[in-house]
Amino acid sequence: MKLLEGKNVIITGASRGIGKGIALVFADHGANLAFTYSSSEGPALELEKELMAKGVKAKSYKSNAASFKAAEELVSQVLEDFGGIDILINNAGITKDNLLMRMGEDDFDQVIETNLKSVFNMTKAVQRTFLKQRKGSIINMSSVVGVKGNAGQSNYAASKAGMIGFTKSVALELGSRNIRCNAIAPGFIETEMTDKLDEKVVQSWRDEIPLKRGGTPEDIANACLFLASDLSSYITGEVLHVNGGMLT
Repeated sequence: MKLLEGKNVIITGASRGIGKGIALVFADHGANLAFTYSSSEGPALELEKELMAKGVKAKSYKSNAASFKAAEELVSQVLEDFGGIDILINNAGITKDNLLMRMGEDDFDQVIETNLKSVFNMTKAVQRTFLKQRKGSIINMSSVVGVKGNAGQSNYAASKAGMIGFTKSVALELGSRNIRCNAIAPGFIETEMTDKLDEKVVQSWRDEIPLKRGGTPEDIANACLFLASDLSSYITGEVLHVNGGMLT
C-alpha cells in the first residue's frame, strides 16, 4: 500500500543524511519529490536519478532556505514544474557548535537563519497554495536538543526550540483550513557525519540510549511518512519524539 501516491512534496536539505532518507522512503510510497541542496550538487543529482528510478518525478533545486526571496522563488518554480504542492518538510539545518563564551555572533546568526528563519520562509511561501486547496501537511525537523538543551549548542538548541513554538502556533492558525503542522524531534541519528567520529565515542552514546542503538535516517523517514499521510489526519501541533528512549 502506497501512502503518498501522486503527492507532491518539497524537502529542504535532502541531498544527504535524514533528508535523503525521507526522500527515498517517500518515493517508495509514490510521492513526487522536489528537494533542495545548498552546495552538494553531485550527491543531489545522484539522488534525483535514484528517485526517478523508483518511478516518481524528482527534481533537485539549489536554493538557500534562509533567504525569504529564494524560498518564494523555489515554491513558484516547484508549482510550475510539478503542478502542485501537498507536503512541505522543513529539514535544512546546520550546526556551528561552541561554548557560549567562545561563540561568535555570526555563528549564532547563521544557525538561527538556516535552521529557524528558513522554516518561516518556506511555510510562508507555501501557505497561499495550501489555503487555496484547503489542505496540506507541514513537518518541521526539530531535535531532542531543542527540548532538553545541550552544552555547546546554545545556538542550535535555540533554533530547534523555536521551531517547536512555531509549529504549535501555525497548527492553531491553519487548522481550520485542514492544514496540519507537526514537528519531529530526532535523537542521536547515525548518518555520514557520525561515520567520521571515533567509534568508541559513538558506542558510548549508543550505550546511554535505552534501545542501545543510534537511530537511522529511515527511522525518521518513517515517522515523517506517518505525519505526511492521511494516517495522521487528526494530528496537528504535535512533536513526535524519535530518540530510542533517550528523552522520556
